[in-house]
Amino acid sequence: MNKTLLSNNYVKDILNQPVALQDTIIELEKQTLTPFHLLSEKLSNHSLKRVVLTGMGSSYHALHPISLSLLEHGVQTLMFETSELIYYAPRLVSPETLVVAVSQSGRSAEIVQLLEMIHHEVPMIGITNTPESPLAQQADLTLFTRAGNEFSVSCKTYIATLAVLSYLGEVLLGKQPAGIFSDLQITVEQMSAYLKIWEKHVDYLTRDLNGINSLILTGRGSSLAAANTGGLIIKEAAHFHAEGMSSAAFRHGPFEMVSPEMMVLVFGGIGAGKPLNANLVVDIHKAGGRAEFVSFNGGDNPYVLPSVPISQLSIMEILPAQMISIALALLNHHDPGTFEHSSKVTIIS
Repeated sequence: MNKTLLSNNYVKDILNQPVALQDTIIELEKQTLTPFHLLSEKLSNHSLKRVVLTGMGSSYHALHPISLSLLEHGVQTLMFETSELIYYAPRLVSPETLVVAVSQSGRSAEIVQLLEMIHHEVPMIGITNTPESPLAQQADLTLFTRAGNEFSVSCKTYIATLAVLSYLGEVLLGKQPAGIFSDLQITVEQMSAYLKIWEKHVDYLTRDLNGINSLILTGRGSSLAAANTGGLIIKEAAHFHAEGMSSAAFRHGPFEMVSPEMMVLVFGGIGAGKPLNANLVVDIHKAGGRAEFVSFNGGDNPYVLPSVPISQLSIMEILPAQMISIALALLNHHDPGTFEHSSKVTIIS
Protein backbone atom coordinates (compact mmCIF):
# COMPACT_ATOMS: atom_id res chain seq x y z
CA MET A 1 0.00 0.00 0.00
CA ASN A 2 1.43 3.37 -0.98
CA LYS A 3 2.45 5.93 1.65
CA THR A 4 -0.01 8.50 0.28
CA LEU A 5 -2.94 6.27 1.25
CA LEU A 6 -1.46 5.65 4.68
CA SER A 7 -1.48 9.41 5.29
CA ASN A 8 -5.00 9.95 3.90
CA ASN A 9 -7.21 11.63 6.51
CA TYR A 10 -10.32 9.63 5.61
CA VAL A 11 -8.40 6.39 6.00
CA LYS A 12 -7.02 7.62 9.33
CA ASP A 13 -10.57 8.31 10.53
CA ILE A 14 -11.69 4.81 9.55
CA LEU A 15 -8.77 3.24 11.40
CA ASN A 16 -9.53 5.37 14.47
CA GLN A 17 -13.09 4.03 14.77
CA PRO A 18 -12.36 1.57 17.61
CA VAL A 19 -10.99 4.47 19.69
CA ALA A 20 -14.06 6.59 18.88
CA LEU A 21 -16.33 3.72 19.88
CA GLN A 22 -14.43 3.14 23.13
CA ASP A 23 -14.57 6.84 24.02
CA THR A 24 -18.30 6.90 23.31
CA ILE A 25 -18.86 3.91 25.62
CA ILE A 26 -17.03 5.78 28.39
CA GLU A 27 -19.26 8.80 27.79
CA LEU A 28 -22.43 6.69 27.91
CA GLU A 29 -21.38 5.03 31.16
CA LYS A 30 -21.51 8.48 32.81
CA GLN A 31 -25.18 9.01 31.97
CA THR A 32 -27.88 9.32 34.61
CA LEU A 33 -30.73 6.96 33.76
CA THR A 34 -33.53 8.72 35.66
CA PRO A 35 -34.63 11.22 32.95
CA PHE A 36 -34.68 8.50 30.29
CA HIS A 37 -36.69 6.14 32.48
CA LEU A 38 -39.18 8.97 33.15
CA LEU A 39 -39.66 9.25 29.39
CA SER A 40 -40.04 5.47 29.29
CA GLU A 41 -42.88 5.71 31.81
CA LYS A 42 -44.59 8.39 29.74
CA LEU A 43 -44.37 6.18 26.66
CA SER A 44 -45.80 3.27 28.65
CA ASN A 45 -48.76 5.25 30.02
CA HIS A 46 -49.28 6.98 26.65
CA SER A 47 -48.89 10.53 27.91
CA LEU A 48 -46.30 10.45 25.15
CA LYS A 49 -48.04 8.79 22.21
CA ARG A 50 -45.19 8.28 19.79
CA VAL A 51 -41.49 8.61 19.08
CA VAL A 52 -40.34 10.44 15.94
CA LEU A 53 -36.77 9.64 14.89
CA THR A 54 -35.17 12.17 12.58
CA GLY A 55 -31.88 13.06 10.94
CA MET A 56 -30.28 13.52 7.52
CA GLY A 57 -27.86 11.37 5.55
CA SER A 58 -26.06 8.74 7.61
CA SER A 59 -27.61 10.20 10.77
CA TYR A 60 -31.00 9.25 9.34
CA HIS A 61 -29.98 5.80 8.13
CA ALA A 62 -28.50 4.99 11.56
CA LEU A 63 -32.04 5.18 12.98
CA HIS A 64 -33.20 1.91 11.39
CA PRO A 65 -32.10 -0.42 14.26
CA ILE A 66 -33.63 1.63 17.09
CA SER A 67 -36.81 2.12 15.08
CA LEU A 68 -37.28 -1.63 14.72
CA SER A 69 -36.41 -2.23 18.38
CA LEU A 70 -38.97 0.27 19.68
CA LEU A 71 -41.66 -1.01 17.32
CA GLU A 72 -40.98 -4.58 18.42
CA HIS A 73 -41.73 -3.52 22.00
CA GLY A 74 -44.98 -1.77 21.13
CA VAL A 75 -43.79 1.83 20.94
CA GLN A 76 -45.35 3.76 18.05
CA THR A 77 -42.28 4.91 16.16
CA LEU A 78 -41.87 6.90 12.97
CA MET A 79 -38.71 7.67 10.98
CA PHE A 80 -38.54 10.90 8.98
CA GLU A 81 -35.76 12.72 7.21
CA THR A 82 -35.69 16.06 8.98
CA SER A 83 -36.36 17.93 5.73
CA GLU A 84 -39.53 15.87 5.17
CA LEU A 85 -40.61 16.26 8.78
CA ILE A 86 -40.42 20.05 8.86
CA TYR A 87 -41.97 20.65 5.44
CA TYR A 88 -44.49 17.83 5.04
CA ALA A 89 -45.32 16.40 8.48
CA PRO A 90 -45.02 19.28 10.97
CA ARG A 91 -48.20 18.24 12.82
CA LEU A 92 -46.29 15.25 14.19
CA VAL A 93 -44.06 17.65 16.10
CA SER A 94 -46.41 18.08 19.06
CA PRO A 95 -46.19 17.90 22.87
CA GLU A 96 -47.44 14.31 22.65
CA THR A 97 -44.42 13.32 20.55
CA LEU A 98 -40.91 12.52 21.76
CA VAL A 99 -38.52 13.70 19.05
CA VAL A 100 -35.11 12.05 18.79
CA ALA A 101 -32.96 14.24 16.54
CA VAL A 102 -29.57 13.03 15.31
CA SER A 103 -26.99 15.34 13.76
CA GLN A 104 -23.23 14.91 13.89
CA SER A 105 -22.66 18.65 13.65
CA GLY A 106 -25.82 19.61 15.54
CA ARG A 107 -26.18 22.59 13.24
CA SER A 108 -27.20 21.34 9.80
CA ALA A 109 -29.79 23.49 8.05
CA GLU A 110 -32.70 21.14 8.69
CA ILE A 111 -31.90 20.60 12.37
CA VAL A 112 -31.72 24.35 12.96
CA GLN A 113 -35.15 24.76 11.33
CA LEU A 114 -36.56 21.93 13.45
CA LEU A 115 -35.30 23.61 16.61
CA GLU A 116 -36.95 26.87 15.55
CA MET A 117 -40.21 25.00 14.96
CA ILE A 118 -40.20 23.29 18.36
CA HIS A 119 -39.44 26.34 20.55
CA HIS A 120 -38.92 24.08 23.60
CA GLU A 121 -42.60 23.04 23.43
CA VAL A 122 -41.92 19.45 22.31
CA PRO A 123 -39.78 16.96 24.29
CA MET A 124 -36.56 16.31 22.39
CA ILE A 125 -33.51 14.11 22.80
CA GLY A 126 -30.52 15.30 20.78
CA ILE A 127 -27.64 13.10 19.66
CA THR A 128 -24.59 14.93 18.37
CA ASN A 129 -20.81 14.98 18.24
CA THR A 130 -20.69 18.72 18.90
CA PRO A 131 -21.34 19.95 22.48
CA GLU A 132 -21.48 23.64 21.54
CA SER A 133 -24.02 23.11 18.74
CA PRO A 134 -27.60 24.45 18.70
CA LEU A 135 -28.94 20.90 19.01
CA ALA A 136 -26.86 20.19 22.12
CA GLN A 137 -27.83 23.50 23.68
CA GLN A 138 -31.58 23.35 22.98
CA ALA A 139 -32.52 19.67 23.34
CA ASP A 140 -34.09 18.65 26.65
CA LEU A 141 -31.66 15.76 26.92
CA THR A 142 -28.46 15.33 24.93
CA LEU A 143 -26.36 12.24 24.31
CA PHE A 144 -22.89 12.89 22.94
CA THR A 145 -20.79 10.80 20.63
CA ARG A 146 -17.08 11.12 21.37
CA ALA A 147 -15.74 10.60 17.87
CA GLY A 148 -13.46 13.64 17.83
CA ASN A 149 -12.85 15.69 14.71
CA GLU A 150 -13.71 14.00 11.42
CA PHE A 151 -12.11 14.93 8.12
CA SER A 152 -14.99 14.49 5.69
CA VAL A 153 -17.13 11.41 5.07
CA SER A 154 -18.99 10.08 8.09
CA CYS A 155 -17.30 7.02 9.61
CA LYS A 156 -16.27 7.56 13.24
CA THR A 157 -19.37 9.63 13.92
CA TYR A 158 -21.61 7.05 12.24
CA ILE A 159 -20.50 4.07 14.31
CA ALA A 160 -20.53 6.19 17.48
CA THR A 161 -24.08 7.30 16.66
CA LEU A 162 -25.17 3.66 16.28
CA ALA A 163 -23.68 2.93 19.70
CA VAL A 164 -25.56 5.82 21.31
CA LEU A 165 -28.81 4.80 19.64
CA SER A 166 -28.32 1.24 20.85
CA TYR A 167 -28.02 2.58 24.39
CA LEU A 168 -31.01 4.89 23.94
CA GLY A 169 -33.18 2.06 22.65
CA GLU A 170 -32.57 0.15 25.87
CA VAL A 171 -33.13 2.97 28.35
CA LEU A 172 -36.28 4.24 26.60
CA LEU A 173 -37.71 0.78 27.22
CA GLY A 174 -36.92 1.14 30.92
CA LYS A 175 -34.04 -1.32 30.81
CA GLN A 176 -30.58 -1.19 32.35
CA PRO A 177 -27.77 -0.69 29.80
CA ALA A 178 -25.17 -3.05 31.29
CA GLY A 179 -25.76 -5.66 28.58
CA ILE A 180 -25.34 -3.07 25.83
CA PHE A 181 -22.05 -1.89 27.33
CA SER A 182 -20.77 -5.47 27.33
CA ASP A 183 -21.87 -5.99 23.72
CA LEU A 184 -20.23 -2.73 22.66
CA GLN A 185 -16.95 -3.69 24.31
CA ILE A 186 -16.85 -6.93 22.33
CA THR A 187 -17.56 -4.91 19.20
CA VAL A 188 -14.59 -2.63 19.85
CA GLU A 189 -12.32 -5.67 19.94
CA GLN A 190 -13.78 -7.28 16.83
CA MET A 191 -13.70 -4.04 14.86
CA SER A 192 -10.04 -3.64 15.77
CA ALA A 193 -9.36 -7.17 14.51
CA TYR A 194 -11.04 -6.46 11.16
CA LEU A 195 -9.28 -3.14 10.67
CA LYS A 196 -5.90 -4.56 11.64
CA ILE A 197 -5.68 -6.08 8.15
CA TRP A 198 -7.36 -3.20 6.31
CA GLU A 199 -4.61 -3.03 3.69
CA LYS A 200 -5.21 -6.67 2.81
CA HIS A 201 -8.95 -5.95 2.51
CA VAL A 202 -8.37 -2.98 0.21
CA ASP A 203 -5.91 -4.93 -1.97
CA TYR A 204 -8.42 -7.76 -2.33
CA LEU A 205 -11.26 -5.39 -3.17
CA THR A 206 -9.21 -3.41 -5.68
CA ARG A 207 -8.78 -6.63 -7.64
CA ASP A 208 -12.31 -7.92 -7.05
CA LEU A 209 -14.09 -4.69 -8.06
CA ASN A 210 -11.95 -3.86 -11.08
CA GLY A 211 -14.19 -3.54 -14.13
CA ILE A 212 -17.50 -2.81 -12.41
CA ASN A 213 -19.32 0.43 -13.24
CA SER A 214 -22.09 0.36 -10.63
CA LEU A 215 -22.60 -0.91 -7.10
CA ILE A 216 -25.87 -1.68 -5.34
CA LEU A 217 -26.01 -2.40 -1.60
CA THR A 218 -29.06 -4.22 -0.26
CA GLY A 219 -30.34 -5.53 3.05
CA ARG A 220 -33.42 -5.94 5.19
CA GLY A 221 -34.37 -4.88 8.70
CA SER A 222 -31.57 -3.28 10.69
CA SER A 223 -29.14 -3.95 7.81
CA LEU A 224 -30.83 -1.13 5.89
CA ALA A 225 -28.62 1.16 7.98
CA ALA A 226 -25.47 -0.24 6.38
CA ALA A 227 -26.99 -0.61 2.90
CA ASN A 228 -28.14 2.99 2.70
CA THR A 229 -25.18 4.52 4.50
CA GLY A 230 -22.84 2.43 2.38
CA GLY A 231 -24.39 3.74 -0.82
CA LEU A 232 -24.03 7.29 0.48
CA ILE A 233 -20.42 7.12 1.63
CA ILE A 234 -19.20 5.35 -1.51
CA LYS A 235 -20.59 8.18 -3.64
CA GLU A 236 -18.96 10.72 -1.33
CA ALA A 237 -15.63 9.02 -0.71
CA ALA A 238 -14.97 7.37 -4.07
CA HIS A 239 -17.01 9.48 -6.53
CA PHE A 240 -18.47 6.20 -7.77
CA HIS A 241 -22.09 5.35 -8.51
CA ALA A 242 -23.54 3.34 -5.64
CA GLU A 243 -27.08 2.98 -4.30
CA GLY A 244 -28.49 1.47 -1.14
CA MET A 245 -31.95 -0.10 -1.03
CA SER A 246 -33.88 -2.97 0.50
CA SER A 247 -33.31 -6.43 -0.95
CA ALA A 248 -37.01 -6.62 -1.75
CA ALA A 249 -36.90 -3.29 -3.60
CA PHE A 250 -34.00 -4.59 -5.69
CA ARG A 251 -36.22 -7.40 -6.98
CA HIS A 252 -38.89 -4.87 -7.98
CA GLY A 253 -37.17 -3.49 -11.05
CA PRO A 254 -33.43 -2.99 -10.45
CA PHE A 255 -32.89 -6.74 -10.92
CA GLU A 256 -33.24 -6.03 -14.65
CA MET A 257 -29.90 -4.18 -14.45
CA VAL A 258 -27.98 -7.31 -13.35
CA SER A 259 -24.80 -7.73 -15.41
CA PRO A 260 -21.13 -8.61 -14.98
CA GLU A 261 -20.40 -4.87 -14.75
CA MET A 262 -22.67 -4.32 -11.72
CA MET A 263 -21.81 -5.62 -8.26
CA VAL A 264 -24.54 -6.22 -5.69
CA LEU A 265 -23.43 -6.29 -2.05
CA VAL A 266 -26.08 -8.11 -0.02
CA PHE A 267 -26.04 -7.77 3.77
CA GLY A 268 -27.14 -11.09 5.21
CA GLY A 269 -28.54 -9.64 8.41
CA ILE A 270 -30.65 -11.64 10.85
CA GLY A 271 -34.12 -13.06 11.26
CA ALA A 272 -36.66 -14.01 8.63
CA GLY A 273 -34.96 -11.92 5.95
CA LYS A 274 -31.59 -13.72 6.07
CA PRO A 275 -32.53 -16.69 3.84
CA LEU A 276 -34.27 -14.30 1.45
CA ASN A 277 -31.06 -12.30 1.18
CA ALA A 278 -29.06 -15.47 0.56
CA ASN A 279 -31.50 -16.45 -2.20
CA LEU A 280 -31.03 -13.05 -3.81
CA VAL A 281 -27.30 -13.70 -4.16
CA VAL A 282 -27.99 -17.08 -5.76
CA ASP A 283 -30.48 -15.58 -8.21
CA ILE A 284 -28.10 -12.78 -9.21
CA HIS A 285 -25.41 -15.35 -9.97
CA LYS A 286 -27.88 -17.40 -12.01
CA ALA A 287 -28.71 -14.29 -14.03
CA GLY A 288 -25.03 -13.78 -14.88
CA GLY A 289 -24.43 -10.98 -12.41
CA ARG A 290 -21.99 -10.39 -9.57
CA ALA A 291 -22.99 -10.46 -5.92
CA GLU A 292 -21.32 -10.85 -2.54
CA PHE A 293 -22.95 -11.84 0.75
CA VAL A 294 -21.88 -10.02 3.92
CA SER A 295 -21.86 -12.48 6.81
CA PHE A 296 -20.39 -12.98 10.28
CA ASN A 297 -18.39 -16.19 10.14
CA GLY A 298 -14.95 -14.68 10.73
CA GLY A 299 -11.91 -15.06 8.50
CA ASP A 300 -9.85 -12.60 6.47
CA ASN A 301 -12.23 -12.08 3.53
CA PRO A 302 -13.40 -8.43 3.58
CA TYR A 303 -17.02 -9.55 3.11
CA VAL A 304 -16.90 -11.88 6.12
CA LEU A 305 -16.93 -10.08 9.45
CA PRO A 306 -15.85 -11.19 12.92
CA SER A 307 -18.82 -12.26 15.02
CA VAL A 308 -20.36 -9.74 17.43
CA PRO A 309 -23.51 -9.73 19.60
CA ILE A 310 -26.71 -9.31 17.59
CA SER A 311 -27.36 -5.90 19.15
CA GLN A 312 -24.26 -4.49 17.44
CA LEU A 313 -24.35 -6.07 13.97
CA SER A 314 -25.13 -2.69 12.40
CA ILE A 315 -21.86 -1.20 13.63
CA MET A 316 -19.80 -3.95 12.04
CA GLU A 317 -21.79 -4.12 8.80
CA ILE A 318 -20.56 -0.74 7.59
CA LEU A 319 -16.91 -1.87 7.57
CA PRO A 320 -16.97 -3.66 4.17
CA ALA A 321 -18.59 -0.60 2.59
CA GLN A 322 -15.81 1.56 4.01
CA MET A 323 -13.15 -0.74 2.59
CA ILE A 324 -14.97 -0.71 -0.76
CA SER A 325 -15.05 3.09 -0.73
CA ILE A 326 -11.25 3.18 -0.46
CA ALA A 327 -10.75 0.54 -3.15
CA LEU A 328 -13.14 2.21 -5.61
CA ALA A 329 -11.55 5.60 -4.99
CA LEU A 330 -8.19 4.13 -5.98
CA LEU A 331 -9.68 2.51 -9.08
CA ASN A 332 -11.38 5.82 -9.91
CA HIS A 333 -8.12 7.77 -9.43
CA HIS A 334 -9.74 9.82 -6.66
CA ASP A 335 -8.21 10.78 -3.33
CA PRO A 336 -10.42 8.80 -0.89
CA GLY A 337 -12.82 10.91 1.12
CA THR A 338 -11.99 14.23 -0.53
CA PHE A 339 -14.97 16.49 -1.24
CA GLU A 340 -15.05 18.57 -4.42
CA HIS A 341 -18.57 20.02 -4.41
CA SER A 342 -19.82 19.56 -0.85
CA SER A 343 -18.74 20.26 2.70
CA LYS A 344 -18.82 18.37 5.99
CA VAL A 345 -21.85 20.31 7.23
CA THR A 346 -24.82 21.03 4.94
CA ILE A 347 -26.10 24.53 5.63
CA ILE A 348 -28.66 24.77 2.79
CA SER A 349 -31.80 22.65 3.07
